[in-house]
Formats: sequence, structure tokens, C-alpha cells
Amino acid sequence: MKCIQLSDSCFYFQGSVNIGYVKNETCGLLIDSGLDDAAAKKVMKVLKEKEWPLTDLFITHAHADHFGGAHFLQKHYEIHTYAPHFEEAIMTYPKLEPLYLFQGNEPPQEMRNKFLEGKPIRIDTKVKPGKQRLGEFQVELHAVPGHSYNMMALEIDSILYATDAYFDEATLQKHNIPFIVQYEETVRSLRYLLALKVKGAVPGHGIYEPNFTETVKNNIEYHQNVKEDLFQWITKQKEPISFETLISSFCSKRDINIQNFTSWALFRTGVTAYVQALVSEQKVEYVFQNNTLKVSRR
Repeated sequence: MKCIQLSDSCFYFQGSVNIGYVKNETCGLLIDSGLDDAAAKKVMKVLKEKEWPLTDLFITHAHADHFGGAHFLQKHYEIHTYAPHFEEAIMTYPKLEPLYLFQGNEPPQEMRNKFLEGKPIRIDTKVKPGKQRLGEFQVELHAVPGHSYNMMALEIDSILYATDAYFDEATLQKHNIPFIVQYEETVRSLRYLLALKVKGAVPGHGIYEPNFTETVKNNIEYHQNVKEDLFQWITKQKEPISFETLISSFCSKRDINIQNFTSWALFRTGVTAYVQALVSEQKVEYVFQNNTLKVSRR
């Protein structure tokens, strides 16, 4: 995990999931903690070698790949942990994620893995958007929901730690259908990012870009294209299609091969967000036939 310097005080650890770091002479703030103990240990190894401090931790949202390493950090270090309202509830009770992904039913054991259920952590302070102090650091937290319910990006010294508000091109192509929980909020958050006056941004997945606006614009276009692709596919169906068949068939159309519960849960949620957007736009509607939830063009 490579430590990259962005300014006198701002750094990030580049990996499959980026971890931000900000320091002064006596204090250090991590932004997210990686997937698991191994990710947290790699960060702490670097901090120890450089004799850099760690006093605070901000978790941007309650997805296990961003807070899974926090349990190790809290167990071995004295740190004050901050997280957004609502997101903190899931980090405190991580079973809530596989629970909501399985529609509220007791999730199968296969879904109770480190990718969907991090270890429970303590949240010392729940935060809201706006300018504030996290420990010794003056920051501004930006609400960027859509990928997660109450996700926040962190700005400090004109560097934006954007978390999963946007993805780099490789990540978009890798997932094909991005994981989002609400389409309109996702696009609104992306447009919000375009208005920020910062020196550059670190996404949750990808690399730091001094000029990230084109990447954000590409994200907006990508989400719009997925939604339009889904609409055109629904339009071609002669009869209302069952919700589960829609998810399966649309994933197949986009060359996605679901082979486990984790992928099924994530793609099901993502596709549902695009369907719900089309329903909100009154382009498609839900109908019930033979005790089956179906989707049809209006």
C-alpha cells in the first residue's frame, strides 16, 4: 500500500480501497480504514516507520470495505472515531447491511462475510455536514449520498477526500452496473462535486486527480447511460416482466455473471435503484400479476 503525499499535511494510502491521512506535529487523522485488519496493519506499519501520529478516524460511510479495518485500530490504538448520522448505526450493528440487502429477512450465512459485514466498531461522535473540527483538524464535511444513504466526503486544505461519491473509469468498467441505493441522489451528489473549488480529489477507488471534473462528468454520463439502457430494454419487452427476471436478464445483457450471494445482493440493489429512478420519472411502473411484482413501461 503506497503512501502518496498531496500537500504538506495531506496524504493517502493508495490501494484497492484508498485511505486518507492528514497530520500536523502532534495529531493524525485517517479517512476510512480499509476492508479488514490486514489493510489497517499496512497503514499502521507506514505510520510507525515514519513516526507519524494517529489520534482520529473519520469513516465516510458504512460499507465494510471502508470501515472493516477500524476494529483493529480501535483495539490497538487510542483514537477518536467520527462517522455520519445513520451510517454510524450500521457500523455499530454491521449485521444491518446484509439484513437490508436481503430485504429484512435473516440473511444466509454466505452473506455474512467481510465484504458485506464488517466487525462492529465504536462511534465516538456522530457528525453532520458543514465546517467543523475533528480533533485538532478544521475540516468541511460534504453530504454526498446516493452510493450510500448518508455518505460524506471530507475537505481539508483544499484537498477533497471524495470517498465513493465518484469512481474512476476502471472501477466503473469493472462493476458495469455500479452499486447505488438511490439514482437521483447519486447524480445530485456528482453535480455537487463539480461546484466545489478544491485543488484535487481522492476517490475511494482510483487515483488522486488535480482536475477531477472530467471523471465526475463521465460518472454522470455513465449512470445516465445505464438507466437509459435499462429503459430501452424494458421497452422491448412485450409483457410486464417479473422483478427478479428483470434483474437477472438485465445483468446478463450487460455481460454480468452472478455466482454468489454477495454479487447477487449488490447487483440486485444497483439495478433496483435504476428501476426506481424510471418509476419516479413515470417511464415505467410496478404492476402485480398472479402474486408477482412486475415492471412494465407506462
